[in-house]
Amino acid sequence: MLVDAFGRIKGIVHQTVDGLSEDQLAHRPGGEANSIAWLVWHLTRIQDDHVADAAGTEQVWPKWADRFGLPFDVGDTGYGHDSAAVAVVRVSAELLAGYHDEVHERTVEYVSAVTDTDLARVVDERWDPPVTLGVRLVSVVSDDLQHAGQAAFVRGLLPPR
Repeated sequence: MLVDAFGRIKGIVHQTVDGLSEDQLAHRPGGEANSIAWLVWHLTRIQDDHVADAAGTEQVWPKWADRFGLPFDVGDTGYGHDSAAVAVVRVSAELLAGYHDEVHERTVEYVSAVTDTDLARVVDERWDPPVTLGVRLVSVVSDDLQHAGQAAFVRGLLPPR
């Protein structure tokens, strides 16, 4: 089920970014809304960060950060970004899809081995109640699907090519 859920996110990401120029990916409805590029970068950063943390592995992002050339700290996931930070995310569809694909591959590798017992393991004690692996993974899927849907909506607002 988790492999299917993350696969749906990947499918929406590809359908949304494929064939778009950097300008189209950076388009911000109303001049202030999140762009497709920022939304896809952010949802992928969250997945990379949260799944790597749960799996006890390194994130994929550090080897992609230089390629993106963003002025953010390597640990930045986009959480809390203001309009100015959203505006600097200008990258190609190929770069966004490539980073997402590698994070997806790592995610699927991890969740394919997760057992029912693993899902009950507490992964974050900073919350009350503490967050289990199952809750964390559902949270990532939910967040990613919302942002992927937002990105697809923004694509639908683009002027015809």
